[in-house]
Order: sequence, then C-alpha cells, then structure tokens
Amino acid sequence: MFETAEQVYEHLLSRAPENKMEPRMQPMRDIMSLLGDPQASAPVIHLTGTNGKTTTARIIEQVLIAHGLRTGRYTSPHLSKVTERITLDGQPVADDTFVRIWNEIAPLIDIIDAQLDEAGEQKLTYFETVTALGFAIFADAPVDVMVLEVGLGGITDATNVADAQVSVVTPISVDHADLLGDTPGAIAVEKSGIIKDDGYLISAAQDPEAAQVLLEAARTKRANFKFENVEFGVTERSVAVGGQQVSIQGISADYNELFLPLHGAHQVQNLAVAIATLEAFLGAGEQALNQQVLQDGLAQVTSPGRLELLKSNPSLVIDAAHNPHGVDVTAATMLETFNFSALGLVVGILDDKDALGILTTLFDHFGDETEHLAITQSNSPRAISAEDLTEIALDAGWDEDQIFTTESPIDAIAWAVRGVRDIDARVQDAGKTLTAGTGGAGVLVTGSITLVGQVRELLGAETEGTDAGVDVAEHDDFSEFFDEDNQEDDGV
Repeated sequence: MFETAEQVYEHLLSRAPENKMEPRMQPMRDIMSLLGDPQASAPVIHLTGTNGKTTTARIIEQVLIAHGLRTGRYTSPHLSKVTERITLDGQPVADDTFVRIWNEIAPLIDIIDAQLDEAGEQKLTYFETVTALGFAIFADAPVDVMVLEVGLGGITDATNVADAQVSVVTPISVDHADLLGDTPGAIAVEKSGIIKDDGYLISAAQDPEAAQVLLEAARTKRANFKFENVEFGVTERSVAVGGQQVSIQGISADYNELFLPLHGAHQVQNLAVAIATLEAFLGAGEQALNQQVLQDGLAQVTSPGRLELLKSNPSLVIDAAHNPHGVDVTAATMLETFNFSALGLVVGILDDKDALGILTTLFDHFGDETEHLAITQSNSPRAISAEDLTEIALDAGWDEDQIFTTESPIDAIAWAVRGVRDIDARVQDAGKTLTAGTGGAGVLVTGSITLVGQVRELLGAETEGTDAGVDVAEHDDFSEFFDEDNQEDDGV
C-alpha cells in the first residue's frame, strides 16, 4: 500500500520506460477485463497525430466543460507532476484519489504482471500501467466523456482499448521513425488504427499520402470523415493582445470573431480541428455549437509549455518543440508574435528524438541572427548529455563561438539572458536600432518537454493542481537578469 503520489510514481518508474512501449494489446485487454472494462464507462474522443494533440485535447476539454459535462482527459507526457496526465474537469487528479485508486487496482496489476512474467513477456510497462490507472480513475469519478491522447502511434497504443465515438488525427510528420515508419504515409497507417467501425474521423490537413491512408481506413471502417480545408477550416486569423482573433468554418456552422488565448497559426489549426470534433461528438456533425458556450470554453484554454511567456525584460519563452516540424512552427510563431530584436536559445533534447534535425532546423531559422546558443540537458535519464549535444550542434552548422555548454539549465538561461541584454545595451549605447525585430530582447527555451517542465518549475510558474516548485528568487545569480517591475507593455 502506498501513501503518497510520489511513492506511486516511483513504482511506475521502475517499469519499462515510456519510450519502450510494447507493440501489443492483449495485456491491456486483460487488465481492463479484470477492472470491469472502465474504458467503456463513458463515450470517448481519441486523438493521435505528431504535433498538436495535447493542445487540441485541452481545447476540446474546456468546451465540453462549458457545456456542463464532466470530463476526464488523459494526455502525456507531463511537465511537472505525473497527476497532470489524468485530469478531472480540467484539473489534475487529486493526490489522494490517485493513490486510493492505485491501491485498489494494484492487486489486479500484479495478476497481469505474474501472467506476463510466466509467459516470458515484459510486465505491464509504465505507459500501460498509467493508462489503466487513468481509466480506473475516470470510471470511479465517474466522467461523462473521456478525451484520450495516444502515447505513440495508434494501432497498438495502450489507449486503443477504448472504442472512440470520434477519432481525431492532428498533423502527421516524421517522428519516432524507427517505430512508426519514415514517411507520413507509413506513420498514418499506424495512426489510422484508432478509427473505429461506424465511428467518426476528424483529420487536420495532411500530406497527401497520409490523407489517402486515413481516407481509405475510414471507408473500410464505414466511418464518417471530415478533413480540414475540405469540410472545415480557418477562414480568418489576426494577432491580438494575449492571443488571436479567429473565424472558423465548422462542419455545421461558421464561428466568427472568436478569441483564442494562444499564439501561432498552428494553434488556430488546432482550434479548427477541436471545433469540428466537438460538432461531431455533440451533434453528429449536424448541429451547430452555441457560440457563446464555445467562447466561454475557449476563454479557459491554456497550453503550458507551448509558446508560454514566463518572464519579461528580457522575455523568456518556453516551448516543447521536439521534432523539426515543431521547430518550424515555433520559429514562425516567434517571428509573428514576439519578433525579438535579440534572441538567445537554450536547447536540450532527449536521446530518442531527431537531435540533428532539430538543431539544423533551429540553425536554418535563427543561426544568422543568434549569437547565443546555450546547450544543456534536463534531469531526465533520457537526456542527451550537453557535451554530446554540442557536437551535434556543430554538425548542424552552429559555430563554436555561438555555443555555451553546461549541464545546468539555470546556468544556460543565465548565460543566454546576460548575452541578449548585453546586445541590447550595446545597441542602445550606439544609438542604433536592431533590424532583426522590434520586440526587444528574448530567450527561447526549447527541445525536450522534460527541459521545458524543469525550467517551468525552477521559475516558479503556476502549475495546475500542484505546488509551482522552486521560486527563481532563490537563484540570485539568475533572477537579477529579469526586471519585470520596469518592463514596458510588449503587447503579448
């Protein structure tokens, strides 16, 4: 019997890690059966894709809450605490509930583990076990609807024991090529596995090869299907203070002059996919959403760790761009929303990611204008060491004179902040104006979500349902570089 969420988490970490997911389904079916099939206790919206899954799920969740429905959202990975993965009504599950349900299901987990061990197979993995716990928590609540994000792929993902009423595919690009395939079409085959018989497919705009795979899968399953830029999509978008003003053509109606409190064209695409999903789920694609209820839900949407502004003067932005496509999106949004005149980068990447591709893409976008690239590593055991990542950065085109290498994210940020402030000071002393941008000095922390989460805690960012973590004021050598009391309104 465990007494704290931390103890449960330590046990979960003793299992096969998240990047070692087993391509199998029978153990999940077995544990679901022993638990009384909690995955069938409420209707399901199921999301897969390469980028945008979590934010799209969060938008869907908040609008469902605005409709008076009790929600259970399951997403991964977490930023600061494992309970973030399992949310009830938009908030991480309470520690006492997390521990209570775990202690209730642990004897049944042990049964499946013993059966697998006897058969010479891997015991339930970290992800399989957390997924089972999530379903059990949702059934215990109980919730009115489950919003589930796959961990990896689709066909053999642990979440795929649930039969979705609506299956959602966000933009597909190449990621986890060793497991899912090295083309969008090959990856789409795996992700199409969440489409269910007589269900409903909502897809973002896709590479033609991937779109064809999804279309054929939907037809085979006799599922209704709607694709972005065919049956629904974004019609207008403009940058606004604190977010964007947007208009969306849905499946059933047009929704004009909505305010989305998130930055970037990709987030508006996520919104369009979310609205189409909600129309399909709430009205089978034949009934318009109430625009006021929709806007009420959108007003509550947040996306921690995704183009999130944590500090100002200079600005500190964190973004978990963990593949080259994500970096492309981040770069476009940085230019549109912040347009920094001086930019420093802090980068840390996990060992199962395309580090060379990420750093090459960062160089293509920022290499000519950025004097300061701090290479670091998160506290994850999967983090590429700062020294090894520096060698990859050099291979990607970065100059040795641009790079500072340190194992400490705090030291990396302090160095980058000091650098961009020095650039601003030099320019002001010379009475000149930087031509690269008009948004002042800024630092972007990007790469792995583990680095973003660690920095978010170190900075004392408000974290849903848990203590924010260490206050940056404890790091005098770091906090002195931010002067928020004397900042000017940057319009963001």
